[in-house]
Amino acid sequence: MTTFSPVIGISVGDFNGIGPEIILKTLSDGDLLTSSTPVIISPKEVLEFYSDQLAQPVELNFTESFEEIVPGSINVFSEFDLETEIIPGNHTKESGRTAMRSIETGIDLCVRQKAHALVTAPISKEAVNLAGYTIPGHTEFLAAKTGTDEVLMMLVSGNLRVSLVTTHIPIREVAQTISPNLIERKADILSKSLIQDFGIEKPKIAVFGLNPHAGDGGVIGKEEIEFIEPTIKELQSTHQNTVIHGPFPADGFFGQQLHKKYDGILAMYHDQGLAPFKLLSFGKGVNFTAGLPIIRTSPDHGTAFDIAGKGVANPSSFKEAYMLAVQLAKQRFSEV
Repeated sequence: MTTFSPVIGISVGDFNGIGPEIILKTLSDGDLLTSSTPVIISPKEVLEFYSDQLAQPVELNFTESFEEIVPGSINVFSEFDLETEIIPGNHTKESGRTAMRSIETGIDLCVRQKAHALVTAPISKEAVNLAGYTIPGHTEFLAAKTGTDEVLMMLVSGNLRVSLVTTHIPIREVAQTISPNLIERKADILSKSLIQDFGIEKPKIAVFGLNPHAGDGGVIGKEEIEFIEPTIKELQSTHQNTVIHGPFPADGFFGQQLHKKYDGILAMYHDQGLAPFKLLSFGKGVNFTAGLPIIRTSPDHGTAFDIAGKGVANPSSFKEAYMLAVQLAKQRFSEV
């Protein structure tokens, strides 16, 4: 019986950031090439530039035809050329344009099932805006390009999975944005993803409150009493295949190590969930977008322009993102 080896598309990210470096460092681990076939979507010049900077240059298979990728090799799909100089640490229109073209190609390959998953290297919103794109980030762009109405941002590190009801909005807008319907939609995506993507038969989900001490019985805020608790009870009655508890105070939840007892956590806003996650994941966290028709993972850090081109970038988070993409692709496609 032949073991399924997924094709993993990789968008290059901003080529003036650490993306190309951490991609090459990750794929220099030969073990990854025995379980998958990586395809980096990038101009040839970018990968040659950063490969030459490594202690041991990486052997790359450049091709302009996706039909010519080679299993067991580090493939570079170069369907467009670079039209400017590579300047590590700088925001440029061309680096933003290249980053977005790479993502668009990766999405298309996954939609057509030429690739089984997409791992996205970090982009610079400033460079992307210079290139004429007006997007909040990767997640929103992926949703729009795949015609997906609702997605869920999930950070993963081993069995720790933290998802968010709201993502990139100002704190002062959080309370007005959260609603019973929004909580229900995000909890539903989380439940389905834990079952379908991660293969957990009956997952346990913890839902956080919004206020300190989860409102302290209404003393520090009434959102928990007015709609978060009733929504959780409604979810408990409609999701027989999932155990849902809450609302928990976020600080006490992590302080008591309760995260070890749940398969997924639904936090109300960005820093409530991601600050403790990043502390516990030790730089190896992965951003997974649940709810998309394609598999997409990414490292949980940015472009790190301050160290770009210096050869000191840590590839740990990107490597974890790549390995999770392989795991999820095997879960989804090996059964097809």
